[in-house]
Amino acid sequence: MKEWTAWMANKLDEHIMTLERMHLPDYVRFLENRRTFYRMHFTAGILRGLGSAIGFTVLGAALVWLLQDLAQRNLPVIGDFLADIVNVVQRRLE
Repeated sequence: MKEWTAWMANKLDEHIMTLERMHLPDYVRFLENRRTFYRMHFTAGILRGLGSAIGFTVLGAALVWLLQDLAQRNLPVIGDFLADIVNVVQRRLE
C-alpha cells in the first residue's frame, strides 16, 4: 500500500508540475480580457495578410522573370505563348 501511495504522490507531483509549466491561470486571464484578446487577433490578422501580400509579390515577380527567361530562349511553341504573356504583363505594369 505504501508503494502505491508513493507512486500516486509522485504522479500527482508530475501532473502539478505540468500544469504549472502550462501557465494555465495566465492563459485564462488572457482569454477573459477581451481587449488584449481582440488586439492580438487583429494584429495577427494584419500580419498574416501582409505576409501573404509580400509572398504573392515575390512569387509573382519570380514567375514573370521565369517567363521572360523562357521567352528569350525562343522555344518553338512555348516561346511565342510566353512572349505574349510577358508582353501583356509588361503593358499592364506601364
